[in-house]
Amino acid sequence: MTELTIERVMALAPVIPVLTIERREHAVPLAEALVKGGLRALEITLRTDAALAAIGAIAAAVPDAVPGVGTVTTLEDLAKARAAGARFAVSPGFDPDLAEAARDMPFLPGIATASEAMAAQRAGLRCLKFFPAEAMGGRAVLQALAGPFAGLIFCPTGGIGRNNAAGYLDLKNVRCVGGSWVAPREAVLAEQWDVISALAADAAALMPH
Repeated sequence: MTELTIERVMALAPVIPVLTIERREHAVPLAEALVKGGLRALEITLRTDAALAAIGAIAAAVPDAVPGVGTVTTLEDLAKARAAGARFAVSPGFDPDLAEAARDMPFLPGIATASEAMAAQRAGLRCLKFFPAEAMGGRAVLQALAGPFAGLIFCPTGGIGRNNAAGYLDLKNVRCVGGSWVAPREAVLAEQWDVISALAADAAALMPH
C-alpha cells in the first residue's frame, strides 16, 4: 500500500469535508454518504464529545474513507486521535512542537500570515491550511502569498461554501478546500444521507485549476 502523505490526502478530492459529529451513531452512515459522493478524506473536528468515537467507528467500518482529525491544538489531542484511528491531522494554527510530534503522520497545520508561513516552511512543511480564509482576506491573500512562497500548497478553510469554493480552487497554490457545507447540521441530524451524497458529488465535481 502506498504511504499516505498529506499531499495524497489533499489530492483525493477538491473538497475535504469539515465535520462536527454530535452523535456517534451518525459517524458511519455520514462517512458512507460522503464517500459515495466522491469525498474520501474526512476531517472530524474535536469539537464534540463524540468526535474520537466517530473517528474510530469510521476507521473500523468504512474502508474507503480516510478519516482525519481536525481542531488539533495540543499534543494530547494528537495522541488521542492517532489512537482512535485518525489517518491525518489538521490544526487551526502552527505550533513547532505539534509539527514535530506529527512528523510520522500526514499533518496540515494552519497559518494566517507570512510570518507563520515562514515558520512552517522552516519546520520542513510545504502543505498548509489557510485559516480562517475569508476572515483573513481570502483569495487576495493567497494570491499575494504565492509570490514569496512559491513552493507552498494551501487548503483554505473558514467561510468557504459552494458559492466561493471554485474561486479558491482556481488559484495555482490551492490544492483543495475545506468546508462544512457538504454535511449541513440539519441534514445530518435528520439522517438525510441521500441529500449529503448529492452535495458531496457536487463538491467532488468542482475542478481544481
